[in-house]
Amino acid sequence: MNFEINSGSAVQAAESERVSFIKQTYLHLAGAILAFVGLETLIQMSGIAYALTSLMVGRWSWLIVLGAFMGVSHLATKWASSDASSQGKQYLGLGLYVIAEAIIFAPLLLIASLMTSRNVIPTAGILSLFLFSGLTASVFISKKDLSWMGRILTIGGFIALGIIVVSALFGFTLGMLFSAAMIIFAAGSIMYQTSNVLHHYRTDQHVAASLALFASVALLFWYLVRFFSASRN
Repeated sequence: MNFEINSGSAVQAAESERVSFIKQTYLHLAGAILAFVGLETLIQMSGIAYALTSLMVGRWSWLIVLGAFMGVSHLATKWASSDASSQGKQYLGLGLYVIAEAIIFAPLLLIASLMTSRNVIPTAGILSLFLFSGLTASVFISKKDLSWMGRILTIGGFIALGIIVVSALFGFTLGMLFSAAMIIFAAGSIMYQTSNVLHHYRTDQHVAASLALFASVALLFWYLVRFFSASRN
């Protein structure tokens, strides 16, 4: 997502408005993470995760699920980015995205809990929290505009997506090296989105900003789980 600075950007707002926007953004992010954890716990404990895993097994099934997730993500982001007068639509977009993430995570977390050590998921979660906190602090301290990373992340994202599709089509496994590269990619995405919070979002876009940050944190957590799962196997 590319941004241009405008008169409504948080960076140009009064300090009280800017502080309120940042506070609201991270409160909504925390809420999204807690909602994800709650939904995922329900999915795993209810047995729904087994049904979802059976549906997503197979290269064609996974490609269909991936395509559907991308479509839902686009719609959710569009709704969350609606103007201030459509606040209900913004929250609907954020909620839809959290639900979609909980569903697509279910097979990964189920397999990680059954096939590897039970420490994999909490380890990945705690490390995600520490990495996110450190990356966020570095951007807030430096206050640099990292919008130049947007084009690099876009190109990198298309390359990663291409590799994932090819691996699904031809049935080869993406190992620890790919997961490590995607962890770095997710870290860059967190820094980029944090910079956008400081420099490019309007003060009424805290829902959209929290969704973007949540997507980056979820990506980091996903590949940390995959990395630790592969290392244990």
